[in-house]
Amino acid sequence: MSPADAAWVVLALPLVGALVLGLGFRAWRGITAGLIGTAAVGLAFVFTLVALFGLLGRDEEGTRQISSSLWDYVSVGGLHVDMQILVDPLSLVMLLVVTGVSTLIHLYSIAYMRGDAGYVRFFAYLNFFVFAMLVLVLAGNFILLIVGWGLVGAASYMLISFWYRRTSATKAGIKAFVINVVGDVGLVLGVILLLRHTGTVDFLQTFHQASETFDKGDSSLTVALLLIMVGAFAKSAQIPLHTWLPDAMEGPTPVSSLIHAATMVTAGVYLIARLHPLMQLSPTAMAVGAIIGCITLLVAGTIGLVQTDLKRVIAYSTMSQIGYMIMGVSAGAYVAGMFHLMTHAFFKALLFMAAGSLISAMGGEQNMDKMGGFRKAMPFTFLAFVVGGLALSGIPPFSGFFSKDEILASVADEGGWHWILWAAGIFGAFLTAVYTWRMIFRAFWGPPVPEAKELEEGHLHHPHEHRNPATGELEDTGVGFPGPEHHIAERATPMRLAMGTLAVLAVLGGLLGIPHVFTPLEHFLEPVFEDTMGHHEIDGTITVVGLIVGALAGVLGIAVAWRVWGKPADRGEPTAISAGFQQRFAPVHRLFLNKWYFDELIDLVIVRPARAFGRWAADTFERLVISGGIVGGTTGAVRGAGALVRRLQSGYLRSYSAVVVTGLAVLVIYFLTQS
Repeated sequence: MSPADAAWVVLALPLVGALVLGLGFRAWRGITAGLIGTAAVGLAFVFTLVALFGLLGRDEEGTRQISSSLWDYVSVGGLHVDMQILVDPLSLVMLLVVTGVSTLIHLYSIAYMRGDAGYVRFFAYLNFFVFAMLVLVLAGNFILLIVGWGLVGAASYMLISFWYRRTSATKAGIKAFVINVVGDVGLVLGVILLLRHTGTVDFLQTFHQASETFDKGDSSLTVALLLIMVGAFAKSAQIPLHTWLPDAMEGPTPVSSLIHAATMVTAGVYLIARLHPLMQLSPTAMAVGAIIGCITLLVAGTIGLVQTDLKRVIAYSTMSQIGYMIMGVSAGAYVAGMFHLMTHAFFKALLFMAAGSLISAMGGEQNMDKMGGFRKAMPFTFLAFVVGGLALSGIPPFSGFFSKDEILASVADEGGWHWILWAAGIFGAFLTAVYTWRMIFRAFWGPPVPEAKELEEGHLHHPHEHRNPATGELEDTGVGFPGPEHHIAERATPMRLAMGTLAVLAVLGGLLGIPHVFTPLEHFLEPVFEDTMGHHEIDGTITVVGLIVGALAGVLGIAVAWRVWGKPADRGEPTAISAGFQQRFAPVHRLFLNKWYFDELIDLVIVRPARAFGRWAADTFERLVISGGIVGGTTGAVRGAGALVRRLQSGYLRSYSAVVVTGLAVLVIYFLTQS
């Protein structure tokens, strides 16, 4: 089987899974739906390996880039759009990450979602989400990319709003959908602008045409790329289009894991890397991307320091890490950005799974103020959290250490103002370690809370009543709410298997890119990026100094977290040092706690003016122009014509004769004057 044929099978399997589950949802009982959904994505991973080995068997230059088309999708006015995929090392790295990590998340969900009334629907949505992401990744032209881009947005809406009777969940789904539609508009406008200049939507043809059409720094290309990057920023939750991501925590924990680790939020990073031949022609677009990524990683890091919702802290961590990736690929460090995308998928999926296990042990409670002392009660979950935390904090030799520092070394190697980005990245690494270990110390250290004591005695805590963790509202356990059962990794084999595999990958994943020593990932991706990176190697001094400083920043962050939150604390009470910081820096703490007031700012600048315009349009334009002019005017004209006809139908023969004679006279005069 050729790599292209295998890729088509990869694309089809999750779609088939979604259709089988969605159309036959009444037929599946027990865990059958979970097994079907997991098998569909697992087989997709197997065929991805087939495509990988098929591509590795092609050693001749230029043969590792395969386009395959099923049919001519559109052919009009000289524009031809095929149903076309592009298989190359870049898309294969993404396929491996998406299908591999998604398979483990499906496996975890088999146990975690047991007891939920929407069990079959959940796996149908999950399969559809993976299919949408694969369309985006495999797209060989901009049209199929936009289709995949839109499908991912729709699938995320369905998954975030999965518990549809929870008001906060439906609002979060709508918010994510609307913000992503804003990004979609930018993406489409950017593609139209590129089409206008290059005359094609095919990726490879566009890259070829761009080098002949655009000079370096061409303003038209820069505008097109900035519009496209609006789509990337929205999908990857970068400032200012980031506010949907923390609210997306309203979805089930496996959904959070899937969105954050392997699929949706990585789309922007992949898009910029895919369009690297265009990015290289626009220094302005590259600078904007690097700066936005840098600002996002710092802002998200500061917010993560003070939030108390466990899943939301991890969500801000995702924003911060995606900021590293956006900064990297925008600065030309495409391999480093993709490397961090891969390792981040491993340890972030692991952290979300561990958080889900912990939240289940708490009976659905997500507030860290109410957690503590779970270290002995949940040793497996604790170990998973520690491994994920070490990788996220960039502690050697865990995977995040090598990938994050490769980005920073590549940025520093650019020189000039890029050193500011490097320094910000190091400070971001320090913040990352602080908020990551704040989570660990608050949840697992200190005196055990009643739920932890109950678990130590062999009983899993089940709350008497179910409340929305975000609003505290009382909920039932029927359709549209979390099920009454709770499952933890300590007792569920599928959850342990998925988390154990990810823990191994979080430890060993970094070995794919040890600078100047062992770099198989860079070698594999070299055919894609060789036109931009050539054979340039990062200065060895920068690499070594960066690794040392990055490791020290992570260790220092853990030490600070231990000093502030590591000592025993009473349930629901911050430590004396933490309380002292909050009191001394109250305005800063309030700023971080309110997420830099981005929601309020967007409400003030966009939402309120839009509502005001809508009210004006409804009260003025619609009433006067639409109702009064178009609708009212038309009905008035018809009504007047009807009244005139009624008057003419008098029943008097003389009147009818007069009308006929008058009409004939008018006709005679008309023809006489025209002859």
